[in-house]
Amino acid sequence: MAASVGIVLVAHSADLAAGVAALLAELGSQPVTVATAGGDDEGGIGTSYTKVAEAVARADSGAGAVVLADLGSSVLTARMVLDDRDDLAARFVDAPFVEGAVAAKAAASADAALSAVAAAAEEAWDYRKE
Repeated sequence: MAASVGIVLVAHSADLAAGVAALLAELGSQPVTVATAGGDDEGGIGTSYTKVAEAVARADSGAGAVVLADLGSSVLTARMVLDDRDDLAARFVDAPFVEGAVAAKAAASADAALSAVAAAAEEAWDYRKE
């Protein structure tokens, strides 16, 4: 079986990243690697360049990874890691954190290519809750 696209969740809170990862684990029957980079290096609220780089490396099993971030500095940190590290096969996606992660998981579970998984996550901006 071919490798599937992995998912990286970058959040200011380790609990937030872990919670979304737990939700994704319950969805679908196909395994998809989900790696988290939550909180700063001291275990507090914030972001960590090292955690993001390590999470991207863990999530990519050969098909690349999409990177979703919650807000603010997590977006900047994730983009910085991807700009600095040409060796990482990952793509940052501008998507709502939870909905984008769910859409990415659905697409990755269907063995979609990196570009299609990223597009699915970005299309989550159009999900209506009314």
